[in-house]
Amino acid sequence: MTDPLIRWRACAGDAVLLDGFHALKHALRFGAEVPVAVTTDRRATLALAGELAGDVRDTLDALLTEVSAQTYASLVPRPHPTGVAALAVRPSREDGLRALARTPRTAPVVVLDDPRHLGNAGAVIRLAAGFGVTGVVTTGTLDPWHPTVVRGGAGLHFATTVERLGVDELPEGPLFALDPEGDDIRGVTLPDDAVLAFGSERSGLSAELRARTGRLLALPMRPQVSSYNLATSVAMTLYHWSATGGAPS
Repeated sequence: MTDPLIRWRACAGDAVLLDGFHALKHALRFGAEVPVAVTTDRRATLALAGELAGDVRDTLDALLTEVSAQTYASLVPRPHPTGVAALAVRPSREDGLRALARTPRTAPVVVLDDPRHLGNAGAVIRLAAGFGVTGVVTTGTLDPWHPTVVRGGAGLHFATTVERLGVDELPEGPLFALDPEGDDIRGVTLPDDAVLAFGSERSGLSAELRARTGRLLALPMRPQVSSYNLATSVAMTLYHWSATGGAPS
């Protein structure tokens, strides 16, 4: 068997870092190609798989290589408590764009307009995967496949489509954007082919996206409360969609 460090270095250039047991578990469940995976305690990791992820235990058994704690720490920027890390092949951009453009859509696309917080973006992708949305699109400079985003998303990037696009490249479909000045979302039924846009944590919706929006919607909020966390806003909106017709697949 090829030394895991050699395999890791050979794959590391364009690969997606799966940081921790749960990220690897989810990636495998949703069909990720994983050429190399390491653990500091193979027996413990397989026992955890037997307890929490029996569907991928055999795959992990064939894939995992045990390495020292020192070697593991040299491979990841922030060692995970589970002592597991892997590299996965990033889905092709062409496949992602085709998935976003496919019609008719049976679930919305979530757009994060110029997000700034890596952890928030990861949390949104995790939510989106749970609701079975078509995909998550970011605009602006944040890389939605950054290792911190993948860590925050628990490897669920592979359960939906994740891409970065310009506002002028957003998928077709009725565009709804969340804004405190919008109509109360409780009076609106969101269609399955909706594009749901959420502004930056720092500055809200960009002028470019606001100009393209078909309708502004507002979440119910107690007076004098400034705002919700970005992931909370997405969760409330997707729950409203699912409760008024849509549903996780």
